[in-house]
Amino acid sequence: MKPEVSIPKEPPRRSQMGYLYLPPFRVQGISIAGEESCVQIPELDICFDLGLVPRAALAAKFAALTHGHMDHSAGLSYWFSQRNFQGMGVGTLICPAQIEQAIHNIMKAWVDLEAQKTPYNVIPLEHEGEVEIKNHIHLRAFATKHTVPSLGYVLIEKRSKLRPDLVGLPQEKLVELKNAGETITNTFEVPLVCYTGDTMWGEHFDRPDVLNAKILITECTFVEPGDMKRAAVGQHLHLNDIAKLLEKTTAEAVVLTHLSRRSHLGQVKKQIEAVIDAKQRERLFILMDGRANRERLESQRGDSEGEEE
Repeated sequence: MKPEVSIPKEPPRRSQMGYLYLPPFRVQGISIAGEESCVQIPELDICFDLGLVPRAALAAKFAALTHGHMDHSAGLSYWFSQRNFQGMGVGTLICPAQIEQAIHNIMKAWVDLEAQKTPYNVIPLEHEGEVEIKNHIHLRAFATKHTVPSLGYVLIEKRSKLRPDLVGLPQEKLVELKNAGETITNTFEVPLVCYTGDTMWGEHFDRPDVLNAKILITECTFVEPGDMKRAAVGQHLHLNDIAKLLEKTTAEAVVLTHLSRRSHLGQVKKQIEAVIDAKQRERLFILMDGRANRERLESQRGDSEGEEE
């Protein structure tokens, strides 16, 4: 008689990427509090934070680091390396100015380990600093409140429009004014996507560019009623803060990231129903809610096919 053999379980699989199509942008990535965060907007060639770097994020030409905690920054050297190894060009990392030297130190350590040099770019930003990442698309940094130096970011489209007092003038007259050094257009801004990174509640949630972004991606680490103090100690957001934010923002979609694995998704949804008004819940999404997001995507496909017919 053969002895009974206990077959060990397979190792746990890595979490699948969350995916939302919020026209005209895709929001995709992985964000689990304390483990890893990397959220990508493919249409804008950027990802926010570099936790363990999903393969898809290698395609982003830019990465914006919100702060230096390891679950948000551990993959930065790998991202630089793989972009170079796969012939995708030199990656450009945008980061808080206070941690720029630490990033150079990390890359120098890899030279010592690998005996080869990986090309990379770093752009440090202060509060209100900006960098153009695509034609007319600028990334603006703003200070947030966390346990280490931290920034949030807003992607802004800057559009030019002819001054109202010049509308109707012949083209040659406009050229004449421009050649004379007169400004003939006004520039206005359209906030497209905001990513707060890890932060507690603060005055940055009063900023027009944050509140008026079409898509607002924000952390929500704690959801249980008794966790307000824990959120304050770690300088994170609580679901009660999200309720306040939904009342203030004009965003078409508010995407929650950085939920803790300690919070079961079913319980998170129950708390959302208890705290968030039904009307506001229509524009609230959880990045890592794979089932709900897949069902929504299938519905979007069905609607698209119906329109084509």
